[in-house]
Amino acid sequence: MRKKLISLLLTGVLTASLLAGCGSTDNSNSAASENTAAAEETASAGEDQEAVDLAGTETTEEAVEITYANFNASGGNEETLQKMYEAFHEEYPNITVNIETIGYDDYFTQMQTRVAGGTAPDCYELNIENFAAYANKGVLAELTGIDTSGYNATALNAFSVNGKQYGVPGNFSNVVLIYNKDLFDQAGVAYPTDDWTWDDAMDACEKINALGDDIYGIYQPITFNEFFKVAAQYGGGVLNADKTEFTINSEENLKAATMMISKVTDTNVQPTEAQMGGMGDWDLFESGRLGMIPTGIWAFNTFADACDFNWDICVEPGGTQKATHFFSNALVVNADSDKKEAAATWINWLASSDTSAQMRIDAGWDLPAISNEEVLSGYLKLTPPENRQAVFDSLNYLTVAPIIEDYSLMSDIITGKLSLAAGGEITVQEALDQAQEECSAQISLQ
Repeated sequence: MRKKLISLLLTGVLTASLLAGCGSTDNSNSAASENTAAAEETASAGEDQEAVDLAGTETTEEAVEITYANFNASGGNEETLQKMYEAFHEEYPNITVNIETIGYDDYFTQMQTRVAGGTAPDCYELNIENFAAYANKGVLAELTGIDTSGYNATALNAFSVNGKQYGVPGNFSNVVLIYNKDLFDQAGVAYPTDDWTWDDAMDACEKINALGDDIYGIYQPITFNEFFKVAAQYGGGVLNADKTEFTINSEENLKAATMMISKVTDTNVQPTEAQMGGMGDWDLFESGRLGMIPTGIWAFNTFADACDFNWDICVEPGGTQKATHFFSNALVVNADSDKKEAAATWINWLASSDTSAQMRIDAGWDLPAISNEEVLSGYLKLTPPENRQAVFDSLNYLTVAPIIEDYSLMSDIITGKLSLAAGGEITVQEALDQAQEECSAQISLQ
């Protein structure tokens, strides 16, 4: 029964991942709708590029050396990726892969420069926010002849544009609420449940805060990436349904932003930047002084090693509804590479082989988007956290950021205004009004 549940949840994972960027959790859109709509503007881009037939790559015996760039292994999973490659090389001794692992902060700047300069690696990783733009520019090779039996079908379709496959899903991850069980015990507060609202969370935060002057209930970054999600939790979003207008200062968004910022400015259940003293949010949690932190499942390994207290997870709290982050990365082949077949063989194995998937799960990395229910069910047996089922339960409420051409500018404007409000320099209403005005003036949505 558990295996069937996991299969059903994962089948829906990327259907929800590409829903309307305004933050709606309405599940009426198809998995590839976001990519397909974006691609219509440049539907002919890349049509003349040579496709790679994966069905014809198994028989090649010529020795070849390729380059693969990625960001997802940086910060702790470099060794796991190397072990994956070693297993691959045993199966394909003729293919040597030179792996470049680049930190996320530098990755896309480097890739843009290298793609523009004709020095991009033979294959590389793209996050879901950037995939469609690269595909539309014609810089990715089409992948044909894929053995779809190894993949979750919905995940695979998410990296299809106008019916053509330009990437395979290397992984997926989401965000959960991680909490310090020892602090909850000390405060005499029942542990969070999947049914919690933000009102429930705030009640618990105040009781945890009362444990000491240097103990805080929660830390939730006051950034665009958190705001669009919390806005969705209150039924709002930063764009209207057809993405023709900004709706940043809507009534729903005001409720969301007020909840986020009042934790710092009013109740102080979340520390100010000065109170953080240069410490990061993960560091604060690891120190045992933080009750709750909404963050990604990629934190599990780090917290398991660093935390000397009991902790667990549940689905993020909601406002009027639930909404939680979703992330996925595509593995793609450089359209200009002269080693496309070998590159496609590598990324296909990395994304869909049971061997690679098991290594990813055993390492406590993110989850593979594969169809093998037995491998996926093994993820639930890993501890901590005890309640890993919450990772899959969260898939019912997925939302992604609104994907527009000037995404970075929109993100910077909104984050900047929210930061001013969190610092007490302007009101929450002023922050949203100014963000609405500046985004509307500086960003064209047509």
